[in-house]
Amino acid sequence: MLQCVVSAEQLNRSRRWPRRARSGDARTRLAHILANRHRLADAALLYRAILDEQPSAQPVRLELARILDQLGDEAGARRALRAVQAGSLPPAVARFVDRWSAALRARKPFGTSFEIAIAPDSNINRATNSTTLGTVIGDFSLDRDARQRSGTGLAIQSQAYARLPLSKEINLLGRVTGSADLYHHHQFNSTSLLVSAGPEFNFGADRLTADVDAGLYRFGGRTYATTIGARIDFLHPLDRRSQLRVDAALDRVNNRVNRLEEGKNLSLSLGYERALSDRTGIALTLAANRQQRRNPGYSTTGGQATLVGYRELGAVTAIASLTYGRLGADERLILYPTRRSDTLVRASLGAEFRQLKVGGLAPLVRVVVERNRSNIALYDYHRVRTEFGLTRAF
Repeated sequence: MLQCVVSAEQLNRSRRWPRRARSGDARTRLAHILANRHRLADAALLYRAILDEQPSAQPVRLELARILDQLGDEAGARRALRAVQAGSLPPAVARFVDRWSAALRARKPFGTSFEIAIAPDSNINRATNSTTLGTVIGDFSLDRDARQRSGTGLAIQSQAYARLPLSKEINLLGRVTGSADLYHHHQFNSTSLLVSAGPEFNFGADRLTADVDAGLYRFGGRTYATTIGARIDFLHPLDRRSQLRVDAALDRVNNRVNRLEEGKNLSLSLGYERALSDRTGIALTLAANRQQRRNPGYSTTGGQATLVGYRELGAVTAIASLTYGRLGADERLILYPTRRSDTLVRASLGAEFRQLKVGGLAPLVRVVVERNRSNIALYDYHRVRTEFGLTRAF
């Protein structure tokens, strides 16, 4: 698992650790016992509860990072380590954490994640509220199903993965990711399934993943698109507090509804994440996307910038995000008077309430406000979506 392992008890016994950060209470010892008995989820929940009350207890945060790594949550383990390194550390402990961060690997052979929420949505089909569509031959009346519809649905997201070690530095990684938005009006149900597999290379603290994937996308109970593609993901820690991530993907799209929308997708994103303190962090992602289609009117070039921030407030974690994006078509479709040009703004605010956890799950509330302005009425919409659900409590 980790090349270097140390426990909170060992750190607490170290005279180099500040007295205010020591956390050798009964709950810490109990969590350590649970971890030794391989009850990792229970140990993680207990460590998380201690941190909610004592956010400066760095030995406990370090133990939580170790447990998350054992559970296969590499992203969570890295985030916890960056939070530790953002705080004040004795020199000897700082050197240890540096070595640990460089040696961090997600070696768990398999794992799953799951989130479910009830989601009232003012615009479940991301459609216009206009009753007419302007064209070069006059205004067309839009059918009710082509206009904005509200509804309350069930939002589900899940992922399962399996990892097969091929050598000390190379793994074979396979993943299955699924999502679904299900409504009473079945014609608006949306589901997706993505299967991927490929090698995962670890070079010191860096990680490179290359895989091929196949996707299936359905709407209203019908398959509207399938994809086959390849992607590369590169993760590089910049310093103790921050990391850089680069993703590139190329997909071949087979549209089952409209052959003129078949073609290729090329995407590239650059992400930066930094721990500002042991309780606060930010992330910035810049993304570009090119959709090449049979008909140039459906071919688009776009870009987005997304800023995310989180703050731990006791047993509550607040998360806010803001996205700004632009998209333009190569040419106008023959029916429209001009080529498509969109501006997207999306804002979200959410919170996880760990003090109300049930088993290993905690309630979450998330509000998303989205506005897409387009010079083509069909693509001009706004929506407000609220989610009440459950997610992992650590």
